[in-house]
Amino acid sequence: MEALMDVVDPELGIDVVNLGLIYGVHIDEGDVATIDMTLTSAACPLTDVIEDQARTATDGLVQDLRINWVWMPPWGPDKITDDGRDQLRALGFNV
Repeated sequence: MEALMDVVDPELGIDVVNLGLIYGVHIDEGDVATIDMTLTSAACPLTDVIEDQARTATDGLVQDLRINWVWMPPWGPDKITDDGRDQLRALGFNV
């Protein structure tokens, strides 16, 4: 999870962990990480950018990385951490 804090949502400029987009991480016996992750919008065109950032962030920590895009439960502002809210406020968002 700490490594995934380097993965920044390109639209909001806040890391995906503090935005509450990571629903779970599982590392299997083959050292393959599967991340259950959602997006702020199902229509987000930037999934490739986020996947590339996640691969870079976890390079050397796991053998491989898979992202399982999930939509249930749907993401909402209630999932943002306190640190994420502080970061968004610093950018001018009212959260």
